[in-house]
Amino acid sequence: MAEQDPSPAPAKRLASGHGIPRGRMALLFMVMLVTAAGNTAMQSVMPSIGTELGVADVWISIAYTWSALLWVICAPFWARRSDRRGRKAMMALGLVGFVASMALCGLVLWFGLAGALSAAMTLIFFAAARSLYGGFGSAAPPAVQAYVASRTPRAERTQAMALIASSFGLGTVIGPALAPLLVFPLTGLTGPFFAFAIVGLVVLIALRLRLPNDAPTYAARGTVVAAPFSANSNPRLSDEEEEEDTTPDYEGGDEPPIPDLRWRDPRLRPWLIAGLLGGHAQAATMGIIGFFILDRLGLRGESMLGTGPIGLVLMSGAIATLLAQWGLIPMLKLGPRSSTLWGMALAICGVIGFSLAKDLHAIALGFAVASLGFGLYRPGFTAGASLAVTRREQGQIGGIVASVNGAAYIFAPAAGVWLYGHHPTIGFAAICLLCAGVFVLGWRSLKPDDIAEAQHIRR
Repeated sequence: MAEQDPSPAPAKRLASGHGIPRGRMALLFMVMLVTAAGNTAMQSVMPSIGTELGVADVWISIAYTWSALLWVICAPFWARRSDRRGRKAMMALGLVGFVASMALCGLVLWFGLAGALSAAMTLIFFAAARSLYGGFGSAAPPAVQAYVASRTPRAERTQAMALIASSFGLGTVIGPALAPLLVFPLTGLTGPFFAFAIVGLVVLIALRLRLPNDAPTYAARGTVVAAPFSANSNPRLSDEEEEEDTTPDYEGGDEPPIPDLRWRDPRLRPWLIAGLLGGHAQAATMGIIGFFILDRLGLRGESMLGTGPIGLVLMSGAIATLLAQWGLIPMLKLGPRSSTLWGMALAICGVIGFSLAKDLHAIALGFAVASLGFGLYRPGFTAGASLAVTRREQGQIGGIVASVNGAAYIFAPAAGVWLYGHHPTIGFAAICLLCAGVFVLGWRSLKPDDIAEAQHIRR
């Protein structure tokens, strides 16, 4: 799970007999891209929808982060299930969950905005519809990754997996960019929900008609992926340390059992604390930013105009995150500790910058700097936790890291919005304190990069 250069350039050899044809790869790319883009488009319009409904910001945050809890619970289950003959079926299930969730969310919110439902009932039904995404939408990403990995030999797998991972990151950029353009007169602010439900349905039909059933050539496991939030998702799968295995997938093995990896393991403790603190800081930032933009630009009374600025700022953050993960880390060859420390320092500067900003340009710039920092921090935490354990424990640490990433989005967005609602300074100060805590912990407790890498090689 060491960090690699996830160049999004497609592998030409994927069209060979030993890889996946380009048409099928494009279809798998779209499965990941549509789900990520739809989710982040929702983030662009929900603050304005909450304002139109006249409900407190914290309830909006609670309503749409509810699915994060279900994602954390259900994603490991679907990942295991995808490993037992069902990658195509799990992809289809994930898309069905996504389409149903987006369509029902849009319908519920449309009735709420039209006055047919009370604000309280609208949020309750919205949360119920979102549960379909957290519960069933989480089936698709691990199935896509396992499908690709089980059909590409080691020589081609890194490029193939980088291409698939890039779709998730690209979706976090496309979603906020398209959201303001999908606010139509008839549907209003719910337009992005219906638009992405239709696109998801088209991809689902293409998947059922064009993707062959499972007949894997190489062994692979479904990887648990964090829920796609703008400037957060990092669903990369690294096979740098995997041994080539030509045994057909799903067959039982005779390898000795691997001891259970516990969260209290002293090798992991500093990394997991850093992951929890930094993840909560990032999740709180994502929860606050939309409402902050409406307040700072004076758009509370004209919420329809808020989707454009919110989408622009979220898009700038997503681009900065991709710049960090696809450019700075491989170019500067940053190790886990360096990425974590530099990331938290930049995040503090960015949060302070946009919290003091007075116009859209300054807000976007500050949020981009903060997202650049979080984009450095998250791969650093992921790689550091991976290097802390042995090669045989990589599967377990992958699940633990995914759980830590997802757990931050259960309470932190709502908590951040609640603190922000009391006073903006309190919310931003809490985020900066969390980042500072990670920096101090990293400075004192995380092993230098060269020592961590040497220890991992010896294992």
